[in-house]
Amino acid sequence: MTHMRLSFRCSLSLFVLASLAAFSAAQSQYGSVAISAHITPTGGRPEPVRQFTFYVLTRSYADVIKDITATDPKPSRDEFIDKLKCSPELKKWLKDHDIMDLTSPDFDKIVTTDDIMNVSEFFDAYQRSNGGGVTAGLPKPKYRESDQQNNPAKYQKQKDEFMAATRKFIDSHAFTVQGMQTELTGVNPKTPWDKLQADYKHRIAQIAPDTAQMKYLARKTETDLEGRALVGNLPPGNYWISSLAMDASSGDRRLLWDVPVAVQPGQTTSIELSNLNGTDPRAGSNP
Repeated sequence: MTHMRLSFRCSLSLFVLASLAAFSAAQSQYGSVAISAHITPTGGRPEPVRQFTFYVLTRSYADVIKDITATDPKPSRDEFIDKLKCSPELKKWLKDHDIMDLTSPDFDKIVTTDDIMNVSEFFDAYQRSNGGGVTAGLPKPKYRESDQQNNPAKYQKQKDEFMAATRKFIDSHAFTVQGMQTELTGVNPKTPWDKLQADYKHRIAQIAPDTAQMKYLARKTETDLEGRALVGNLPPGNYWISSLAMDASSGDRRLLWDVPVAVQPGQTTSIELSNLNGTDPRAGSNP
């Protein structure tokens, strides 16, 4: 019996040692990442990013966003202009000019006499800004709308004369173009264009974090009060330490991270997240 007990204990010890060796060998095939995150506010000292969640992804978060935008592209400028409720002439003018804000202070330096005469919205704005006795000598129409049906020849002749006189007046009184942009608020496409851009950005910002976590999340971790975290049991390979769409802040700085890191078997790779490898979402670097 004593011999049997000794034999059993030896077998058990060998089994335990073999298991520990196998476990140790398996563990040595994995690596880990030690994260240290700090932000330096302007004129200040580095401060730890405390109790902040970081995500270890198998794909760059920037590439995740690119994938999403490839399948859900931003509406083009021309597509937006085509859907505007305005004259075909104004749509063409917008496509031909790199300007979306018709009320900008420099608009009167861009618009020409031909533009005013050919785009009905511009012509009406010019008339409103100079009409009502504001501008002396401004030509006044003699044609009546009733003549368009009753006496079309007379109507067209008087209208052509009025348009020719107005063109000549604009050419000889260039200063009268100044301020007409204040009358274009009602047809200004900038507000709906800005809303379209903001809505698209918001939609991508909602979709991207969920997509990244569902498809590419390897691990996630939270920093301690010193801004440090350790992520273990990672198969060797290339990863990205990401804050997704959540920015960390300190003073006047707000930062996002999407930093590559290579994990080696049996090794701990240290990575420092700071102002140097972070991006500020307020600078437009992220959708």
